[in-house]
Amino acid sequence: MAWVASWLLAFAIAGDLPVVKGLHRLEADIPDVGRVRYAVSVPDGYDPARPAPLVLVLHPGGERVPYYGAEFTRRIVEPALRHLRPIMIAPDCPSAAWSDAAADKTSITLINDAMRAYAIDRRRVLVVGYSMGGRGTWYMASHHQDVFTAAIPMAASTRDLSIDQLGKQPTYIIHSRADEVVPFAPAERTARDLKKLGRDVQFEAVDDLTHFDMVSYVDALRVAGRWVANRWKD
Repeated sequence: MAWVASWLLAFAIAGDLPVVKGLHRLEADIPDVGRVRYAVSVPDGYDPARPAPLVLVLHPGGERVPYYGAEFTRRIVEPALRHLRPIMIAPDCPSAAWSDAAADKTSITLINDAMRAYAIDRRRVLVVGYSMGGRGTWYMASHHQDVFTAAIPMAASTRDLSIDQLGKQPTYIIHSRADEVVPFAPAERTARDLKKLGRDVQFEAVDDLTHFDMVSYVDALRVAGRWVANRWKD
């Protein structure tokens, strides 16, 4: 019947991952971690003959609702970065922080799964996150320089990462002067110090946005995405 054919088309898969446009909520068994919820966003017109960028999306902290990564992607990252036409992978953090071993293994496992399932341009692999996810962005970019070719940390602390570990790939930092949770000054200083080291870093200071007004970061993130796209052309 026609409706059955349509239903099957909607769940067409590439290596067990969906290929039709949309934000798909999935689960995966990660070795030594367990069952993890995550989302895959497939852009309109995805064509296996044309390798796409890949974006790892790291959600912030706070209340861990199921498919938090999917919701963060839907509300903030996808509207800002859809012009890149990327595949997006957005796990729910399985531990206290993205820098924990379980979260690291989850992220890299899902990235590898995506690279097997989709036509991915490995020269265009971006990690982006906010707050806890922004700190995770610094961590993932510094610990997996062979994977990520750009990073966008937002409202993020670098925690105990040393300056020489950071900014090894094009990095666009976004931070609000009005952030009452993660101080502005250290982020500005990090950007300044990285530029002194000759790193390809851009710093955008936004005004009047509190830490919990992350939805208002969409415009700045869109600009950051265009900056990254220009770096990928070089």
